[in-house]
Amino acid sequence: MKKSFLCALLLSLFWNPNLKAQTPFYQGKTIKIVVGGGAGGASDLYARIIARYMPKYIPGNPNIIVQNMPGAATMIAANYTYEVAKPDGLTIASIFPALYFDQLIGRSEVKFDWSQFTWIGNIDSESHLLYMRADAPYKTVDDIRKASEHPKCGATGTTSTSYYMPKLFGELIGLKLNLVTGYRAASEIDLAVERGEVQCRANTINTFFAREPFHTWRKTGFVRVLIQTGKKRDARLSNVPTIYELMDRYETPEASRRLALVILAAGDVARPYVGPPGMRPDHVKMLREAFMKTMNDAEFLSDVREKKLELDPSSGEQLEALAKEVIAQPPQVIERMRELLP
Repeated sequence: MKKSFLCALLLSLFWNPNLKAQTPFYQGKTIKIVVGGGAGGASDLYARIIARYMPKYIPGNPNIIVQNMPGAATMIAANYTYEVAKPDGLTIASIFPALYFDQLIGRSEVKFDWSQFTWIGNIDSESHLLYMRADAPYKTVDDIRKASEHPKCGATGTTSTSYYMPKLFGELIGLKLNLVTGYRAASEIDLAVERGEVQCRANTINTFFAREPFHTWRKTGFVRVLIQTGKKRDARLSNVPTIYELMDRYETPEASRRLALVILAAGDVARPYVGPPGMRPDHVKMLREAFMKTMNDAEFLSDVREKKLELDPSSGEQLEALAKEVIAQPPQVIERMRELLP
């Protein structure tokens, strides 16, 4: 009897059926960040900095690696994350903020429901700009409006800034821009501008001030900025008119202004990090908390400043609410978007 009691006591001390559950899920595991753009772009730079600092805020301190999956303005990465990646908390993706455009207008290549992604966080908010080679014969917005030969702007897929912003400028203020599509990554468009294949490109303001070749271009005066999309002028572009100023100047109709609000909302989503649908709530909670803690990490902030990147984060909860809001558009707005993005 005494021997049986002793055995039971030892078992209770050294065997615990919940021991496995007490081991952090992420211990010894690797999280993959799928970046929908090419190496060296702003999205890639942000992801690699996050991969360096975020693990220490995740219980179990997993390794985080970055995998580039460029193509179709991050549509490939978005479809992969939604359809192929397991909802096991080990895959998140950095995708473009305007992919919901393609869902709203019913493009067949969309394999996701924007509102059903698992929203982890957003590193930045974005305003946009249109730049032009300084040696092109288009010095102002009026020059483009009056030109008989329209400038060529480089673009990737239909949900990239490089595509939909020129389209929007045409709708709002009558700019006629010829879009040259098919570039796989932003760096390819940069090279096309340098080679003279195209004269212009729409981009985010933060990217324009974050990396090469834009540092060199600004110093040498290789390009000039003609439009910016913020409601007020960015301090670094104080001589460049906003799209709102230009809409007033050219008396843009109210229906077009409402369309602008829906499309420019992509700037609030900016650089989101998403996971597949159906992730476990505890994994979502851990990743969201770790993401926001990383945004306040002193070493992380120093690294971001050193690389001249911008930071204006939003939580996963905020993005989830915004995702549901932008998808719930009335038919008349969707029809205008179809006209804008054929």
